[in-house]
Amino acid sequence: MSLAANTKINTMTEHSKLTDKSLFRSQAYVDGSWVDSASNKTFKVTDPGTCETLGHVSDMNASDVQSAIDAAHRAFAVWKQTTARERARVLRGWADLMIKNQEDLARVLTLESGKPIMEARGEILYAASFIEWFGEEAKRVYGDVVPSPMPGSRIMAMKQPVGVAGIITPYNFPAAMITRKVGAAIAAGCTVVVRPAHETPYSALALCELAHRAGIPRGVLNVVPSSAENTPSVGLELTTNPKIRKVSFTGSTPIGKLLMQQSSSTMKRVSLELGGNAPFIVFDDADLEAAAEHLVACKFRNSGQTCVCANRVYVHENVYDEFVDKFIAKVEKLRVGHGLDKGTTFGPMITERGLLKVEDQLQRSVAAGAKIVMGGHRPSLHVRGHYFEPTVLTNVSDSVPMSCEETFGPLCPIYKFASEEEVLQRANNVDVGLAGYFFSRDIGRIFRVAEALEVGMVGVNTGSVSSEVSPFGGVKESGVGREGSKYGIDEYMNVKAINISL
Repeated sequence: MSLAANTKINTMTEHSKLTDKSLFRSQAYVDGSWVDSASNKTFKVTDPGTCETLGHVSDMNASDVQSAIDAAHRAFAVWKQTTARERARVLRGWADLMIKNQEDLARVLTLESGKPIMEARGEILYAASFIEWFGEEAKRVYGDVVPSPMPGSRIMAMKQPVGVAGIITPYNFPAAMITRKVGAAIAAGCTVVVRPAHETPYSALALCELAHRAGIPRGVLNVVPSSAENTPSVGLELTTNPKIRKVSFTGSTPIGKLLMQQSSSTMKRVSLELGGNAPFIVFDDADLEAAAEHLVACKFRNSGQTCVCANRVYVHENVYDEFVDKFIAKVEKLRVGHGLDKGTTFGPMITERGLLKVEDQLQRSVAAGAKIVMGGHRPSLHVRGHYFEPTVLTNVSDSVPMSCEETFGPLCPIYKFASEEEVLQRANNVDVGLAGYFFSRDIGRIFRVAEALEVGMVGVNTGSVSSEVSPFGGVKESGVGREGSKYGIDEYMNVKAINISL
């Protein structure tokens, strides 16, 4: 592990380098217009790589959100009547504008999330892929003709948009988490009210500007940023307002449970993509070089702040030492620094509270006997920020928080195992089940383990499980519903049966 160029980064200087400065918006987007909150209050957004102020954004409260819901409800009456071809055309235009403005969108994303600029560019393409995909899927929403048990009658099943969707997104993928939900909803014929994470609202607002240019009608897309203080009341409005018929949330399991409970008061449909604790298993017949390479990306992408990143690494005892050596050699090539600094491949954590959680998990693991073999500290940089070194540990207990809870940070514990049965029992011994990974060249084992892992997504000989064409979601306490793929649009559709007597 090394430091990047480590030059002094000035947040506002980097912001001024945007080619299209109109993409940097600070007001809410409601009913096709840029608006302030009724109170005229704002909240501060900081660059996690410098802790400098990036800007101030309109702080929408529950009353403001109610107005946005009303606008979306009015727009739904018209938007649901549009043809699939028209929805596809508008969405394709939006995706094209995202790709055209990739560099500016990536710079905004890096400034508010700390993500290295190369990762940010990748996220913009990833985000655009969902808009393009669901635009195409809009034209493939098929119903059925059902054989009737009665003579002289016909039964049809048709799909219709569920209504206004309330969408709440996290800070770790400020662009892609919005498009994966919004693309499906709009393609289905729904309208949306989006509450982006208060740490990263600028990417959402930049996407609104491009959606406006693409011709998405007023009221179809509404984005209502709010401060941490207003978040509980805003969430309550989105989950209890009877005009909202669908809630989609990505975030922690405890908050997901709360939103689900609140949504039950009006029997809303919910999609919840919640926390994970992904096992990453390396069997003794694996390609160790490939496994180590994939683990670096799977664990340390976005500084470990992804819900599907490897959280517990299990390596067979026969190849344990060899694998650890290969892995450490690759981690040492990571370069820590500001996301816009030349050479950075590993940026800061987004929040101070996330950083404190990492330090707490690390300290408690070491106290229980874990050994730090690499990293373990906040690095010394010329810039302030929420930095923590990529950290590798061995001899970690199965009972410490690092093993039992999602870390959401750059800690990589590596455990030994002796048999397939043992590692499956340990891998599945958690309350969540979002993603899991394993490396093996035994075709029989590949099927056995893939089917036995209690997760919604499995990566076999790869550290990646997500694309626009693959269903994304978990089992157990990792949530309900699926995003992306042909299944994602169904989350925003109702099935209506029509019985006809001839």
